[in-house]
Amino acid sequence: MESSSTPLFHEIFKPYNEIPEEYKVPEIHQREYLLNGELVAWSGDVQEIYSPVCIPTENGPQRKLLGSVPNIGPKEAMEVLDACVKAYDNGLGEWPTMSVEGRIKCMQKFVYLMIQQRDVIIRLLMWEIGKTLGDSTKEFDRTVDYINQTIDALKDLDRESSRFQQAEGTIAQIRRAPLGVVLSMGPFNYPLNEIFTTLIPALIMGNTILFKLPKHGVLAHYPLLNAFKEAFPKGTVNTLYGKGSEIITPIMESGKVNVLAFIGSSKVANGLKKLHPKVNRLRAILSLDAKNAAIVTKNANLDVAVNECILGSLSFNGQRCTALKLIFVQKDVAEAFTQKLTAAVAAMKPGLPWEKDVKITPLPEVNKPPYLKECIDDAKSKGAKVLNENGGFNEASFFFPAVVYPVNSDMKLYHEEQFGPVIPVVPFESIDEPIEYQVNADHGMQVSIFSEDPLEVSKLIDPFVNLVSRVNINCQAQRGPDVFPFTGRKDSAEGTLSVFDALRSFSIRSLVAAKVTESNKNLLNTIVRDHDSNFLSTDYIF
Repeated sequence: MESSSTPLFHEIFKPYNEIPEEYKVPEIHQREYLLNGELVAWSGDVQEIYSPVCIPTENGPQRKLLGSVPNIGPKEAMEVLDACVKAYDNGLGEWPTMSVEGRIKCMQKFVYLMIQQRDVIIRLLMWEIGKTLGDSTKEFDRTVDYINQTIDALKDLDRESSRFQQAEGTIAQIRRAPLGVVLSMGPFNYPLNEIFTTLIPALIMGNTILFKLPKHGVLAHYPLLNAFKEAFPKGTVNTLYGKGSEIITPIMESGKVNVLAFIGSSKVANGLKKLHPKVNRLRAILSLDAKNAAIVTKNANLDVAVNECILGSLSFNGQRCTALKLIFVQKDVAEAFTQKLTAAVAAMKPGLPWEKDVKITPLPEVNKPPYLKECIDDAKSKGAKVLNENGGFNEASFFFPAVVYPVNSDMKLYHEEQFGPVIPVVPFESIDEPIEYQVNADHGMQVSIFSEDPLEVSKLIDPFVNLVSRVNINCQAQRGPDVFPFTGRKDSAEGTLSVFDALRSFSIRSLVAAKVTESNKNLLNTIVRDHDSNFLSTDYIF
């Protein structure tokens, strides 16, 4: 069905004076960044930050100016790197040699200070990336929970390491030690949560952090700069602002980065790794592209499938790496499924992030609406249709979801990760077709299988567990719970993240060993008894 505008859509953007006061934020013109434990003043170039929320004007809707941030250059970036390197000091610095209990106390102080900024950060998430009030609140609270879970996981890890082991005449204590300087770069879609799922475990394990702020969601971190400054030793966390192509290249080329923690595209990740002069020394923890498929068979409960596919495809406008970005539906039920799907999409309320029950909000990326239109036009030129009324309607930063059917392998929507509110639906006859898609795909993060037939589900589970990292049965693809491993195959990830796995990813096992002699036993007992070493310890952290 062709897109058409209705009065409803022309009411998306409101005059600024009609926006409730409790959701407004003052313009923030940030003129400082965190360097070596100080908030250093900045008087150079700045980058203006605009909201996806538009304000009606005589010239049409215009993105609201939220403020500006420093646009530092290569010289300042290298100063930030040097501060990070100095704080780590080849593993001899205050932070990497601090006891586990000491690092935990610093992290607990950070959480306390972070919670004080809860309301302003939630408002900034709504304005900067267009995330709904409910989802912005959930992102903040989930991040706090994640930090607390990480603290508990480290306590458990330390308790397991607090005893000596003996084998073949050798006694040893095995603990996990930091890796060095970590360059942490994250995405705009979860500018708090996803970045912290790498930054926090990397930090608490004793690494020093070079924190490159995301392009969208950058101001949401401004209220936390003082918390980082107050909670951790000098140089432990340092922030980077500016164009990644200008400031990250010299940082990587220096060879001083030990770990790359990056969430974004595989193309960018590959380029960053190649810049490092000694790639064998660089550990990479990457969460990258995904084109997660849903498979709806003729034996599926269609109401369950539609509900979960809507959540999977359109939560935060489909701007999630774990979003369902391609739906295979068996031809026997394709008509019934697409009818239910289009009805469900039509019932979704568009609006501004703080409005009650709103589901579809403006998009932060300026180039996203024209790209989505290009994908839809390509599909239509090759035989597909937009099934839902107003599907693909676009005004400024707002784009209403489009259900596109039937999609085939000749279309961009079949192969490219749209990362937005477009739902491509692919009809299939044989169950081998979605399996073949996954075999040939460049990505391998997750799949969702919808069927009530045990034998059919079994025959899909066995091939897919070797093609993707997570198989979801009758539910959407998702990251959580955070205690579960989160990774991917092919171009989708490198390394594994979960509350526990992340601690391992950002550390290495180190041990102190000695021959079992009376002299050595007395020596080790004295060190442990007198608490002369932070590494050799049998203390139990409660």
